[in-house]
Amino acid sequence: MTDTLRKEIKEKIINGDFNCEKELTLSILSGKWKVVILWHLGVEGPHRFSDLQRLFPKISHKMLTNQLRELMEDGIVHREVYPEVPPKVEYSMTELGMTILPIVEMMFEWGKKRMKDLKKEIENQEA
Repeated sequence: MTDTLRKEIKEKIINGDFNCEKELTLSILSGKWKVVILWHLGVEGPHRFSDLQRLFPKISHKMLTNQLRELMEDGIVHREVYPEVPPKVEYSMTELGMTILPIVEMMFEWGKKRMKDLKKEIENQEA
């Protein structure tokens, strides 16, 4: 299992640098795009790199590559290369990744409700 964990996270665990378990979770989820990538992969299923780029037009190629790489190193996302021409590559959630999906979905629901509430507040202030 620890072979699917970024080196920096392994070192923090070994050195006792995490103050609590929540820090480990946040270090795996942290990244501007990771939560939404996980939501799409977990809810919608496997996606090709180009599909993910279309979902997030403001993300750079390098940023998407880095976010996916970190998620793969942490054992959350799997990259499958199919032996065909042209090469087909898909990203999907691992079994471990699926265990974090309920957290991601709760974040989505909380954000959706909070966004709705904030819009109402702003509209009321402007009226």
